[in-house]
Formats: sequence, structure tokens, C-alpha cells
Amino acid sequence: MISNADIAKQISELMLDVFRRLDESVTTVQEGCHPDEVVLYRKSVGKVIYPILFDLLEPLYSQHPSLKPPNWDIESAR
Repeated sequence: MISNADIAKQISELMLDVFRRLDESVTTVQEGCHPDEVVLYRKSVGKVIYPILFDLLEPLYSQHPSLKPPNWDIESAR
């Protein structure tokens, strides 16, 4: 995917930050919105998060295993 280790590290950090922010947004919606809205929002966020995890980060970590965060277990997320 990305052979340059420095760029791969930057992409990993950016994508993990995006993932964290999306996850935080779900918490915000859970705290202040109707449960029906929460369900719809979570589904929508999932449509964004899964490609980040499976299409970007997993291939990146396959090529650069040293970048894989501790406790990274994507198989359990499926």
C-alpha cells in the first residue's frame, strides 16, 4: 500500500485520530439525542469507520507491522 515508512506512520496516526474523533462523536450523540437518532448515527459512523479499519489500516499494518498499536485486534471487531 504505502512503502515509505515515515509516510505510513503519518497516515496511521491521522487515521487513528479520525477513528477516535468519530468514536467520540458517537458518545456525544448518545449523551444528547433520542435513542432512535443514536441508532441511525452509529450506523452511519460505522459506514465510515469500517473502511478506515479494514481498507486502510489493516493493509498498512500488514506492510508495516511495527506501526500496529498495542492490543490491535481487528479480527475481534468483525
